Amino acid sequence: MSVQRIDVIHPADMGRADLELWGELWATTALVANPFMSPEFCQAVGRVRPGARVAVVRQGGEPVGFFPFERGRWGRGRAIGLGVSDCQGAVLRPGVSVDPYELLRAGSLSVWEFNHLESGQDLFLPYATGRFASPVIDLAGGYACYEEVLRAGSRRFLKSTLAQERRLARQVGPLRFVFDDRNPAVLRTLMEWKSAQYRRTGRRDRFAQDWISGLVRNLAETDAPACSGLLSVLYAGERPVAAHFGLRSRTVLSCWFPAYDRDVARYSPGLVLYRRVIEAAAGAGIDLVDLGRGDAAYKDSLKTGELIVHEGAVLRPRPGAALHWLSREPSRAVRRFVRERPQLKGAAVRTLQAVGRVRDRCP
Repeated sequence: MSVQRIDVIHPADMGRADLELWGELWATTALVANPFMSPEFCQAVGRVRPGARVAVVRQGGEPVGFFPFERGRWGRGRAIGLGVSDCQGAVLRPGVSVDPYELLRAGSLSVWEFNHLESGQDLFLPYATGRFASPVIDLAGGYACYEEVLRAGSRRFLKSTLAQERRLARQVGPLRFVFDDRNPAVLRTLMEWKSAQYRRTGRRDRFAQDWISGLVRNLAETDAPACSGLLSVLYAGERPVAAHFGLRSRTVLSCWFPAYDRDVARYSPGLVLYRRVIEAAAGAGIDLVDLGRGDAAYKDSLKTGELIVHEGAVLRPRPGAALHWLSREPSRAVRRFVRERPQLKGAAVRTLQAVGRVRDRCP
């Protein structure tokens, strides 16, 4: 076997040849061509996260794999874009074997944390401590075929959504849908809606973090085939009433940030928007819509199947790894305990909602 070397560089320093090879390997080896695994997403994160790096695995001087990550204090590493990335792992040429501890050592990491490791990532799956369903919509047969599946499995849901669509048009204004809207003002409106939703439900406001807001704005301006920001908007009259910002590759749409105007909540504008997005995605050649990890009634109604993603961490015997374990694993164990007990899970959700109501009342 050729001598193996691992070079660690900033995403911005990757040459054209390496970027093209990454894209080719990702497109031909990934189970699903998720845009979060593209080199374009890694480079976008690199523009807003100073610790972003890529470990380039080389054999005989030639690149054979890429491992994107972020490096923090004490060598504590995490998946690139952890907190907003919905697909994580390494991109390797088939047949290439690499020691995950060697990857960490090359990147000066004591730990590498992940929470959306895709199935098929055999390099890191032994270190997973939890597995989760990520609902998906199969559009390979086109929208008409999908709607037949929806009618068979969620007929009442589809009927209700179509009725709400008619009411919204009749009582608020004529509906207009834009699948790829490049209006930055509407993107700002979506982010404001989403921030309000985070606060209302007692969750941390992601858009209060400058790097996430900057990442979304940067990706909204991209149109690379492997990773393009996609802002879809439903208008009633001239007024936006629901919007979604996600990422798409040639064949996959990854849902990311949906939100709607609370003033028209009684018309279910979010569900009306999702139906329009799914129909337009099928028409644009997208074969799979990834609704993302997490429980939600609308996901259960829309999905045709599920992908499995994993969370966990690779740890080396270093002080930073011990700090990671102390800061992360006890809380993860508590979350797992609550998730597995529906009564506790419901109580936790109600507590978060109560916290959100207190936040709204506070100046």
